[in-house]
Amino acid sequence: MGTFGKSIVKGNVDEIVALLNKAYADEWLAHYQYFIGSKVVKGIMKEAVIAELVQHAADELRHATMVADRIIQLGGTPLLHPKDWLAHSVCGYDAPENPQVLEVLAQNIKGEQCAISVYERLAEATKDKDIITFNMANQIIADEVLHEEELQALQEDILGFIETFKGRV
Repeated sequence: MGTFGKSIVKGNVDEIVALLNKAYADEWLAHYQYFIGSKVVKGIMKEAVIAELVQHAADELRHATMVADRIIQLGGTPLLHPKDWLAHSVCGYDAPENPQVLEVLAQNIKGEQCAISVYERLAEATKDKDIITFNMANQIIADEVLHEEELQALQEDILGFIETFKGRV
């Protein structure tokens, strides 16, 4: 990072980089969870769910890129090995062992809610200390809130369809 760009950070850069690496690990795990979920998901309205999961996987990869870039700007090193992702992750990884749409959606809603919390903590830790990281965290929070909303809407649509169908049988 440029020396002047780094000098505007008023917080502990090493602590910020550590928080960013946790978020970085979460983004890679979320990317994979969405990716693999889109491949194995089964059940009612699965095509709509697949489309949403594929888009979210792309968004999580974009977030990982943003976070890695910020870590490097701060003079840090992003986690270099996938084995470190689980060790540093806050949100973890839920394998879609039950590939039914409602289960996959529930797992990913839980992941989005965790991601919102992670970035909320990052924003709080960098507020008035690192405006670049603070703004990035808020930008990602907006994406994660939208993801949660989209997944919950799909979940509600599927549950509504099931209830309607039950009423007709």
